[in-house]
Amino acid sequence: MSQGDGRKESGRSIAVVELRISQYLRAGVLLSAAVILLGLALFLILGDSGYPGRTFPARLPEIGQGLLQLKPYAVILTGLLMLILTPVFRVGVSILVFLKEKDYLYAGISLLVFLILIVSFLLGKA
Repeated sequence: MSQGDGRKESGRSIAVVELRISQYLRAGVLLSAAVILLGLALFLILGDSGYPGRTFPARLPEIGQGLLQLKPYAVILTGLLMLILTPVFRVGVSILVFLKEKDYLYAGISLLVFLILIVSFLLGKA
């Protein structure tokens, strides 16, 4: 196998991974939209958010508890979180793809972006 054949094979494997990632992104967006619509339907059926007054869940454990109880606002927030995390998943997978291709510069850049995203989520309330 010549070096050119190796590049073609590498290009094909990247194309397959990119196609798979785009399918996951599409599925993530559709799933999050379905969850948001479920929360909206629950809100319209029940007539309230599931929380008293102007209160709402602000932390992940509270959202999780509300989701288990099918509180409309918590279901909607879960869908929004899924929508936000979909591209974060894409960055995480990119790190793995770049490492597999031994492209350490882009793996490092993707890792830095991933860490910035994670830190921003953790410091979001600060």
